Formats: sequence, structure tokens, C-alpha cells
Amino acid sequence: MSDLFPDDLPSSRPAEEPSTDRPLADRLRPKTLDEVIGQGHIIGPDGTLRRMLASGRLGSLILWGPPGTGKTTVARLLADAVDYRFEQISAIFSGVADLKKVFETARTARRAGQRTLLFVDEIHRFNRAQQDSFLPVMEDGTVVLVGATTENPSFELNAALLSRAQVLTFQSLSRDDLDALARRAEQEIGRALPLDADARETLISLADGDGRALLGLIEEIDAATGPEDLLDRDGLTRLVQRRAPIYDKAQEGHYNLISALHKTVRGSDPDAALYYFARMLDGGEDPMFLARRLIRMAVEDIGMADPQALPIAVAARDAYHMLGSPEGELALAQVVVYLATAPKSNAVYTAFKAAMSLAKQTGSPMPPMTILNAPTKLMKGQGYGEGYIYDHDTPEGFSGQEYFPEKIGRQDFYQPVERGFEREIQKRLDYFAKLRASKRDG
Repeated sequence: MSDLFPDDLPSSRPAEEPSTDRPLADRLRPKTLDEVIGQGHIIGPDGTLRRMLASGRLGSLILWGPPGTGKTTVARLLADAVDYRFEQISAIFSGVADLKKVFETARTARRAGQRTLLFVDEIHRFNRAQQDSFLPVMEDGTVVLVGATTENPSFELNAALLSRAQVLTFQSLSRDDLDALARRAEQEIGRALPLDADARETLISLADGDGRALLGLIEEIDAATGPEDLLDRDGLTRLVQRRAPIYDKAQEGHYNLISALHKTVRGSDPDAALYYFARMLDGGEDPMFLARRLIRMAVEDIGMADPQALPIAVAARDAYHMLGSPEGELALAQVVVYLATAPKSNAVYTAFKAAMSLAKQTGSPMPPMTILNAPTKLMKGQGYGEGYIYDHDTPEGFSGQEYFPEKIGRQDFYQPVERGFEREIQKRLDYFAKLRASKRDG
């Protein structure tokens, strides 16, 4: 699992092993909770874990957060703080047989008076049946489960498991957190990083809130530079290359950013909308997914306030098909700006939902006989189409007939807003309503 201080080395090492042979992240591993950088809302003086430890009780936990934020480290330090035996497994490499062995070892330890904190790396990788296997040993106290995941527990973990564990959300490390970690690394390697001010800010930015990634970059810089070197921003970028942004096209990052893009378009903020659009493209999102969502925004959030929004969004999709990447991305960006600055109306969206709801509730009432075709003599004899008025034959081009089934009666689903083109639509509807009333009364 991704974490600030990875546990990829054995906990016990030969005494003669030089510390410089170990990864920098391992050499800087905190020995107490006070040494952990970041996550003050969890491990600070008033943090959730501090209060839990002060009460003398440690319950099962799910640690949820981005890579490199300290989840594994905190789990190990929790075991030390309560003097529990620490057992770690990875859901990637473990199966049911491995779990049974771990549970049996924990039962043996408990009979000997030693409680076990079982840390499960990437717990979301276990299937539903494997997750259910934790429930009995959590309930009878065989283990205190601490699971770590980078995925949203609401989507990935069983409700039964979540009900028995408290979810703690780890946050990406802030700029100040990363700077503090960099200074701690400089003390460990015995020299200041050979970076000017701009390059140092770039290094912090490249880490993208991931402490372990920052330490990996520092190791690259330390190994590739000498005492006389001083890197500027361009020199640093050439040396370490660029880290891929944290973005999982199939998981929470995908849904978070598309939600942000949709809401910034709805909120008429073209700059923020372009930012999230660019974030998704930069993360490798399929441009056709974005094109489909932009078309959806055109009909859901703009609708008849600007009827040109839909054909323009469709045209941008076609332009991308013709041009490909990267040229076609500009057409999609143009639509992002167009939609964000267009007048907004969800009147059609709301009206359609209301009509669909009524259609589901009312079954299959017959439309008025007046507006039904009569292709046979029998149907004509039964009154199909009798009394129908051809609207084009009226002076106003409007007959005012009733079109809803008699069982339902007149309904007003579509309520235009006073924005954009819907102002004109409202005038037309008002005109038709007056005509309908006059024809009915006359």
C-alpha cells in the first residue's frame, strides 16, 4: 500500500547494516506519534486518535486517504502506544488461507495475554466474502482491525465491516508539511538540497501532497548532484522528470473531478471549469467521456435558456473525432467556456422528471379520442378522431384543444425560468394560455 513510510523492509535488521543503505523514507520513519508530520486532526492534541488513546480504548479503524500520508506509520505507532502485538498483511498478496493463519495466531497470542492489532494493507482489495471473515474476530476481540485504503470506503467496503470500524480520513500533506519533511530529510542526508527558491517550490509541488514521493525525489536529487551544483526550476524538472498526477479514471478521483467540473459549469465559473477540465485531461481521462458529460450539461443545466448549447456541444464532440488529440481538445475547452457562460435553466430537466413520474404512476389511460387517428371504418365509427381541429386551419394556428387523458386532466410540467431564450418561451406560453382560456370560455 502507498504510505508515507513504507514497510517493505523487515522490522529487524542486521546490526551491521549501514543506515545509508536503507531508503530515506525508512530512515526517517517516526518512532512516536509526535514525530508524524501532518494529520493534526487525527493525531494532534485534540485529534480523534489522541482522545481514543487517552480513554485507554482502541477500536477498529479504517484509515482512508491518498498515498504517502502516513497510514501505515500511524497504524504501527498505535500498536506501540497500546502495547499490542502488530501484525501486517496485504490484501494484494493474501487469501483466505492466510487470513485463517493470522486469526489463529492472534487467538493464541490472546490466550497468552497479548492483544493483536491487525493492519490490513489495501483492505478494499479483499472481496466481500473475505471482508466478512473479519467480522467474528473483530466482535470477539481476537483482533483490533486497522485497515488502510486509498479508495472511498463507502464504495469498496461491506456495510457490516464499516459499522464495526471508525473511518478516519487522512489528508494530503500541505505545503508546510512537505517543507518540514524536506528539512528533516536534509538533516538526515547531511546537506541542504541544491535548489534555488523556485526549484524548491517546484519540488514541493511535484510531490503533490505525497510525503513518500517527496522523499523519493529528494533521494534522486541527492544522488545526482554534487556539492557545487545548484538547480533552478528547469534543471530540477529535467533531473526528476514529472510525476503523474494522482487520478484514477475508474475510482473516486474520477467521480470527484467530474462532479467539480459539472458544478462549476452550472455555477457559471468558466475559469474553474477549465481548471477541472484540464485536470482530468492531464490525468489521462478519455476525452469522449468529457464530451458526453458536456452534452449532458448542455441539456440538463442550460436547456431552452440557450437552445444552441446542445448543437454546439455535439459539434465539439464531432470536432474532436475529426481532429483527435491534442487539437480536438481545444474544441471541448471552447464548449466548457460556452456552457459555463450560457444562461442556465433546468426547467426541461425538471419537467421531464415530473412527466416521467406521472407516467409511471398513472398506468395507461387513453388519450382523448379527438386526437386519435381513425385508419379503419370501425374506429371512425367508434369516434376516433371525431371533432379534431387542425391547428393550421385556425387564425392563430392554435386550436386550444385538450390533449391530456381525461383521467389525468391538464398538467403544467414545464415552467420556464426568466433567463435567456426562455423569456421568449414564457411569453409564448402565456399567449397560448390566454387563447386556450378564451376558446374554452367562448
